[in-house]
Amino acid sequence: MIFSLEVRRGRKGDCLLLHYGNKVDPGLFVIDGGPKNVFEPHLRPRLVRLAGKRGQPLTIDIMMVSHVDDDHIQGLLELAAHDVKADESKRLVRVASLWHNSFENIVEDSVQHPLTVFSQFGGASAGSGDQLSDEQIEEIEDHIHENDEDRMENLHSGLQILASIAQGDRLRSDANKLEWPLNAEFEGALICASETSEPIPLLRGLTLTVVGPQKPEIDALRKKHRDWLEEKAKKNKSGAAELAAYVDPSVANLSSIVVLVQAKKKKMLLTGDARGDKILKGLKDVGLLGKKPLHVDVLKVPHHGSANNMEKGFFEQVTADHYVFSGDGEHGNPERETIEMLLQARGSDVGAIYLTYPVDHIDKERENDWNKERAMAESRRKKKGKGSVRDPWSFDKNSLSALFATHGISPGKGLVIVSEDSDTIIDLMDPLEA
Repeated sequence: MIFSLEVRRGRKGDCLLLHYGNKVDPGLFVIDGGPKNVFEPHLRPRLVRLAGKRGQPLTIDIMMVSHVDDDHIQGLLELAAHDVKADESKRLVRVASLWHNSFENIVEDSVQHPLTVFSQFGGASAGSGDQLSDEQIEEIEDHIHENDEDRMENLHSGLQILASIAQGDRLRSDANKLEWPLNAEFEGALICASETSEPIPLLRGLTLTVVGPQKPEIDALRKKHRDWLEEKAKKNKSGAAELAAYVDPSVANLSSIVVLVQAKKKKMLLTGDARGDKILKGLKDVGLLGKKPLHVDVLKVPHHGSANNMEKGFFEQVTADHYVFSGDGEHGNPERETIEMLLQARGSDVGAIYLTYPVDHIDKERENDWNKERAMAESRRKKKGKGSVRDPWSFDKNSLSALFATHGISPGKGLVIVSEDSDTIIDLMDPLEA
């Protein structure tokens, strides 16, 4: 039996292919498609090669948008747009089930009000995946108490979700034209976990267990959305103040689909951008995590290796043989602090670490991000007369290169760099014929 995870380069985002079944009748999942400039150079050529072997249109059993954010959805948007424009006989793929939790379905209400506020504040391109400027983000930060670290840390993620709402609308519209069923295994309903969640049996010997998002927390988010609408109707706040009030940490973290995929005794935990503590709670709620740690063969490390909402305890309670970090250094991800947590938790028994770009490339982008954030903090301190500013970048203290060197980790010795020129495939059972 085949059970393999293929890791593609996805710039700052995720782009994964899951292969399963047998050589005669292989199955395929596509999990996320990365941001711009991922579909054409990295995802489309691979799908074309697979279609050449398996037949066109290539059947994708499940196409999963794990997180409502540009760095997960844009490549899949480009795939759908390609097939909408193509003659039916020349379409690249046939999707049996599109797993996608739209933000509207999550809050169970129209998101027109927050989207309007966001678009009016951010300009014409806001709401279509484009990010706000540093100055606009700083204006929103001015309405968040500087000691509210949780809100500050999750502000960017929450704003990115609002920026991507229109992308989700467009994907669902194109999926409807292409007759891709939405959340078919859930009869079109929202994908979420509860204490009564059971593994979902699929063809070819595979099972899926939904770990997140979790129903009680979605209910809480829906209440918060309604409260915000009521507050907005009562008070006339600035756009920045309204966005600061709306972008709660829950907005950023509760929309990620988290699944445990299993074939016989082999397991993969795919986490999207969910926060570590919510993943642990979800695993406990569905009965996958008890007093003993859960061991999986592959762990897709949450949120591109961001240290936000991540603790060493996560890596102590969920262990793996293969750790996949998707990110090219933009936004500082994968962060050194996260990898330090992993190494502290596992010691010499860490297994293999997968990075989607060379370490030097990631460190260069991380240093650029570090300096940018430092400059913004200095600007805030000058304006407000207070606030902390991070130290200048230090290669020894901040780079991944120095960390790996200290632990004797290098390509071929506990480290795998996803190649631009060949397929990086983690085979857990019979090898995939790429």
